[in-house]
Amino acid sequence: MMKDIIQIGDRRIGNGERCFIIAEAGSNHDQRYEQAVELIKVAAAAGADAVKFQVFTAGKIAARTTDRIASLAEDKFNAYGKDLYELYKKLEIPRDWLPQLQKIAAELGIMFCSTPFDEEAVAELELLNIPFYKIASFELVHLPLIKCIARTGKPVVLSTGMATLEEIDDAVSVLTAADCRQYALLHCGIEYPPRMEDIHLAAMDTMRQRYSCPIGYSDHTQGITIPIAAVARGATIIEKHFTISNDLPGPDHKYALMPAELKAMVEAIRDVEKAIGRPEKRPVEREMVYLQRGRRSLFAAVDLKKGSTITRESVAILRPGSGLMPKYLDEIIGKKVKTDIAVNEPLTREKLEQ
Repeated sequence: MMKDIIQIGDRRIGNGERCFIIAEAGSNHDQRYEQAVELIKVAAAAGADAVKFQVFTAGKIAARTTDRIASLAEDKFNAYGKDLYELYKKLEIPRDWLPQLQKIAAELGIMFCSTPFDEEAVAELELLNIPFYKIASFELVHLPLIKCIARTGKPVVLSTGMATLEEIDDAVSVLTAADCRQYALLHCGIEYPPRMEDIHLAAMDTMRQRYSCPIGYSDHTQGITIPIAAVARGATIIEKHFTISNDLPGPDHKYALMPAELKAMVEAIRDVEKAIGRPEKRPVEREMVYLQRGRRSLFAAVDLKKGSTITRESVAILRPGSGLMPKYLDEIIGKKVKTDIAVNEPLTREKLEQ
């Protein structure tokens, strides 16, 4: 049985643990090495836990086909190529960058990770001994690739955009059959950006009930509201695209977070985690002075002589909470006082006959 907590490097991930934040650089390097380095620096400065790049080869991810569905002629991505192959060809990361990018990430104190899209990419990333693998939503039904990744023995984070529960079941079955017990699932919407009514954060609740593993959220919305809301809803992993400028060429820059936004998202998530706190409903230590000062209690409304009887008219309900709580009002009516009590003096059991 899969546990609700997994271990990635020195980080425990799951319910009750700090949210694991993946800054998704994706292909926003635009095949410029210095831009890729800058993305790592931005992710580290923002306080993300990991920075992630996508590793693929155009010819291994898309067919050179005339099939109309592969054409980008009338698509919003048509500026980047006439078909999927041309698009991905412009987005490939040079493989010889990877060792140096990993080294830079380590120097900056941020985890370097990747989404591989073919078995060759997995083999190359294994040489780098990356701490975990991310599997993209589009690859959830690519069961041979999932099996290949599972056999590495590394933890797996699997996005589930567009998937049915039955399709997720298939992917999870492949993971467990390959003896992968360290995996997490991310709810995800695929449209770029999705409509708010198409996000369905509540689906995380269903996934949490069905699968005994950490559940997170991979976000494609604009802004930082939804990933923050996802953490409040229980997401234990957040993945978010970012860039160094929304004005750069490339299909993913427009909806990605700017550096200041990425930092703001991380800080907000950390605040939300603190605010979620414990499930018990009780005052915290720093509230005690306000509890005593601001709550009302029972006071003498008039001077009371020893032996006199408490009446409703002789009791005031005032701040601070130095006397008996207001819920004892009816109980003390008719009791005699054991000592003189001055007006505005709190009424306590010690001053009343039992």
